[in-house]
Amino acid sequence: VTVLAESNQIKSLLQDHGISVQSIADIHPLRVQPARILSNLYTMLGRNRKMKLSGRPHRHIGVLGTSKLYVIRNQIFAFTPQFTDQHHFYLALDNQMIVEMLKTELAYLTSCWRMTGRPTLTFPITHTMLVNDGTDIHPAVLATIRKLEDGYFGGARVKIGKLSEFLTTSFHTYLSFLDPDCGVKLFDDPDEGRSSPDSEDGGYSADFCERESQDELDQYINDILQSTALKSYLPPTSKTANQPPVFSANHSTEEILSLMARTKGLEVPAVSMSLPTKVLNTHRKSLNLVDNPHFFETKDHGNVLHLPKDARGELDCRKLVEQLKECPTLHDQADILYILHILKGAEWDTELDGQAGVTVHSLLNELYRKAGLNQEWGLIRYISGILKKRVEVLAEACTDLLSHHKQLTVGLPPEPREKVITAPLPPEELVDLIYEASGQDISIAVLTQEIILYLAMYVRSQPSLFVEMLRLRIGLIIQVMATELARSLKCSGEEASESLMNLSPFDMKNLLHHILSGKEFGVERSLRPGDSSSSSPAISIHEMGHSGATKTERSGITKLKSEIKQVRGFWQHSSGNAAVLLLCCFRFIPARLSCWLQRSSTPSSPTSTSPTGSSAQSSWGDRKGQWLRRRRLDGAINRVPVGFYEKVWKILQKCHGLSIDGYVLPSSTTREMTPCEIKFAVHVESVLNHVPQPEYRQLLVEALLVLTFLSDVEVSTIGGIIHVDRIVHMANDLFLQELKSFGATGRILEKDVATGICHFFYDSAPSGAYGTMTYLTKAIIIYLHDFLPSTGCAMQ
Repeated sequence: VTVLAESNQIKSLLQDHGISVQSIADIHPLRVQPARILSNLYTMLGRNRKMKLSGRPHRHIGVLGTSKLYVIRNQIFAFTPQFTDQHHFYLALDNQMIVEMLKTELAYLTSCWRMTGRPTLTFPITHTMLVNDGTDIHPAVLATIRKLEDGYFGGARVKIGKLSEFLTTSFHTYLSFLDPDCGVKLFDDPDEGRSSPDSEDGGYSADFCERESQDELDQYINDILQSTALKSYLPPTSKTANQPPVFSANHSTEEILSLMARTKGLEVPAVSMSLPTKVLNTHRKSLNLVDNPHFFETKDHGNVLHLPKDARGELDCRKLVEQLKECPTLHDQADILYILHILKGAEWDTELDGQAGVTVHSLLNELYRKAGLNQEWGLIRYISGILKKRVEVLAEACTDLLSHHKQLTVGLPPEPREKVITAPLPPEELVDLIYEASGQDISIAVLTQEIILYLAMYVRSQPSLFVEMLRLRIGLIIQVMATELARSLKCSGEEASESLMNLSPFDMKNLLHHILSGKEFGVERSLRPGDSSSSSPAISIHEMGHSGATKTERSGITKLKSEIKQVRGFWQHSSGNAAVLLLCCFRFIPARLSCWLQRSSTPSSPTSTSPTGSSAQSSWGDRKGQWLRRRRLDGAINRVPVGFYEKVWKILQKCHGLSIDGYVLPSSTTREMTPCEIKFAVHVESVLNHVPQPEYRQLLVEALLVLTFLSDVEVSTIGGIIHVDRIVHMANDLFLQELKSFGATGRILEKDVATGICHFFYDSAPSGAYGTMTYLTKAIIIYLHDFLPSTGCAMQ
């Protein structure tokens, strides 16, 4: 690894910390450029105007490509990795995220490098990695450099040194197709190959010679970097007390979009597209999000959008451009530019300050850069959605997940709004699919791409996180993330959605990891450092001890399996008497439910008269909601028990089919597919995924798991089509009956509106005296009683 300072100032700052590095100017005659330059140079490969060959398409260069040294026209070039390029997707704007991606890419290099020599990764320290107004280096970057100096980072053994020291050990690639004698003229067609669609200003100015001494290659590289260089047109935003906002802070993107639709003669209601969406509003309580159906009606009607109108009563875009100069915040500027982008298009010339060529697209790019400097992550995602930016490795990320047998869905259930991705797609088609599934919410579309990238990073580095996950539902994962923020921060659903959008990429990736890991975690507000320029809410995510779940409870399913094996033993010794099986199952239900009811007189708080004292009250407060959360998390990421699909295959051999929420999984699939076949698992998932509520889906999985234990019983058939959702409701009714027998009333018996399941049943542990699997076992025995043999009982 070679660490290079972008300038001598950064080199001096690193020396103050005892870190000696070279600047880009110091390594001359070696050259360093960003990876997008290499992408553009490769577009010259195979180009021939006479034969009408356009050359190689513009493609992303991965870390394997940027870890080589390139010889171009007798000059040695090194290219910095794509993840450090801040002119593509916004992940590189977060210094902590850069460190995470460096760790991931080094681990990838360690396992995938197959070429001669050693990979050489060039890591630049740029001005965006400075803090305290440019007087110090970001702590995460400093810590990373020190770990690299130790020789071990992210599971990879590394050696840090000067680039010149690695010339003999690095792999060299000769781009001979760029040699002058090959007849390649870099400027034959200025409209082709000179810049990528996403390339903007930037590069390393210290790498260039004087203009008069530049050859054709230098001019070509300089042309790529400067052809779309951003200029400052927007006025600075400094809000004062005497300067009213152009738009009230209460106005949302949906209201602006609805207003613009009305200016075009369309009647579009200003419905909320934020999380949670209308699909799950019917059971908002089960999501722990504050129900606020009249969000738009309760706003202060005095706060209206001050949009200028012309003589005909239509929106005056020219006056709107003038208002752009008076905007006190970046958010107001973004709203105005979004309106202009929708009504006039990205290439409309605003003629701001009388200058020609100031398009809406160029102003949005400038605003994107300002938001990046201020670490306004919500605004960055918003503008990225307007510009329809895409993760440069989005298609590769999807392919990585698919190659690990993980299907993807984007958007929220049910289908057809939820789009399923089962095969690799071209980048443009993939982005269009994501935006279509996200509806009007452009920020969700951008966040979906971000989540896909993080999932791909984890499936490469930690595949164990995805054990027994076949289909990853991005929409539900985003919804669960918002739910966790709402629960932990004790805020409404709208506030949780806003907080989620304002998380930094590093915090977003960290939150996703905790959800995938299955460990208990907490989220709380924290204070940002005084030098931080970000206005985004600061949160900290930390692991929790299993105060809400003891080790016995978390391993309860294993205990239940051993008890069921005892039942099977009784079954074999009883010649198959169903009454014996029923008695054995009831043997697992202790008569201590009344004591539990005293500790949980209300769904929201423990009773103050609990005989177990204050410590027990505190313990119950910690445990409350734990299993509901766990089922919701597992249901969102489609996690199932080990060997689940094989067991479902076996039970299908003893019935005509399984009905789940109105969709039937026929037994004929066992004659067409094998138990371990991926196609069969996909078929099972396709039926389960028709259930939009993740916690209800997980209860159905538990019911199927208990049902599969009958596959080992000496019974030829257990009936026709088994209605699994009916079994779950029977178990819920048994649960409610037992609660009522102990005097439970009121909110304890309250059911989820969408599914009809008691909230306390959702929040019960799988095993135990009043566990869900105990009641599911009872329900299955009652449901299948007529199909179980009742021959003579040998048990005395």
